[in-house]
Amino acid sequence: MTVFGTMSGSSKRKFEVVEVGRVKNDFLEEVPDDYHDKTSKIIVHDEFTDSLLGLEENSHIAILCWLDRSDRSIQKVHPMADKSNPLTGVFSTRSPVRPNPISYTVCELLERDENVLQVKGLDMLNGTPVIDIKSYTNKYNIESPRFPDWAPEHD
Repeated sequence: MTVFGTMSGSSKRKFEVVEVGRVKNDFLEEVPDDYHDKTSKIIVHDEFTDSLLGLEENSHIAILCWLDRSDRSIQKVHPMADKSNPLTGVFSTRSPVRPNPISYTVCELLERDENVLQVKGLDMLNGTPVIDIKSYTNKYNIESPRFPDWAPEHD
């Protein structure tokens, strides 16, 4: 990331993020509940094709996207848009609305054909900008993580 200045009157820095590709799928307005079973393509821009060398050796990859349609001013949400869940700060959720609308999703890599990746389990809308692709690692292997009662991981 390249620093290109500070926000007026504060010490917060802004960074430039480069789009490396775009999501292509049928999710036009809403990600379906069964996205885990659906396939998407990531069309990587030609100038980044060399960056994909060896990626196909991985069964899973982490995709970071810029949620370009998200409201960046919201700080609290009801998780999963369910008003029966407590009002919670966005940093405690996976909500797409946040000051820096960056998503992180681990997907199964089904195939790589030059600059096109076919993945399974990507929870992004069609046209969403991809800002990074990383090989997945389970090196953290956290035993018995703790989650809030409202989180699906809690079940």
